[in-house]
Amino acid sequence: MVRVYLEKMRGTGKNPLKVVPQTAFLGLLGGFIAIGILAYLTEKTSSVWLMAPFGASCVLAFGLWDAPLSQPRNIIGGHLVSTAVGLILFHIWGNAGWVIALGVGLAIGLMHLTRTTHPPAGADPIVVILAGSSWAFLLTPVLIGSAVIVLTALLINNLDKGRRYPTFWI
Repeated sequence: MVRVYLEKMRGTGKNPLKVVPQTAFLGLLGGFIAIGILAYLTEKTSSVWLMAPFGASCVLAFGLWDAPLSQPRNIIGGHLVSTAVGLILFHIWGNAGWVIALGVGLAIGLMHLTRTTHPPAGADPIVVILAGSSWAFLLTPVLIGSAVIVLTALLINNLDKGRRYPTFWI
């Protein structure tokens, strides 16, 4: 029984990812523009518009644009759901380790139930709780920042004739 269980961990296939120079270039361009806009806004205003999970969102939005977890609903909705979870838990119980763990677990479950699963957003409760964020964090950087990523993805991804972004909105 243990042997069968361990055998499952060997893997049976080859890496399905392909090197496509156009994908690499559009990923570079999209990530640069989206994060560049947010960095510029951070420099020019008194608000922080950047958070680490946005870098991972860009990987999905520009590198795996056609994946279900890369769609606008998932990018924006996933970040909103996960950040809200983190904020609620932080404002009730503070920043204990178990609160952070509960935040990530709840975020995963709620993203799944709301069909807004977006892996980078799973880090949002960690960011929010460790930073001791206020409710304003839900608007800036989360809502506006994720919207900037989606708008950039709409513009950049559709430059390629072979791409159609998004594949769905709702």
